Amino acid sequence: MKLTNREREVCEYLIEGLSNNEIAEELFLSKHTVKLYVSQSIAKAMAKNRTQLAYILGKKNII
Repeated sequence: MKLTNREREVCEYLIEGLSNNEIAEELFLSKHTVKLYVSQSIAKAMAKNRTQLAYILGKKNII
């Protein structure tokens, strides 16, 4: 699975348990943009949700 630099950056915060709003504030992005990056990452990982995405990323040492 290949994530863009920005998707990877968003996922790092996701793994730490931050909400989309919190990630948006940290990265100076809109909430909509963060939601888009999370959705794209979920699709690339073939995950069902953000919790499963975090598990997959951690298990495969992608982040």
